[in-house]
Amino acid sequence: MAKIEIDRERCKGCGLCTISCPKELLRMGEEINRQGYFFAVWEDTGECTGCAICGEICPDVAICVWR
Repeated sequence: MAKIEIDRERCKGCGLCTISCPKELLRMGEEINRQGYFFAVWEDTGECTGCAICGEICPDVAICVWR
């Protein structure tokens, strides 16, 4: 099972990862990081395939995908 780690302080809330996830497991959170951005959060439902599209599309390199 794959795992996603999001560096909440690096995330600027662009939302590209939420759009790119084929399983729709990423969403924008309700909390704000120290820079004042809403950051992406991962819903661990066990459906993540580890495709790493979210990590590749992230312009801030805030997402690590573990397979």
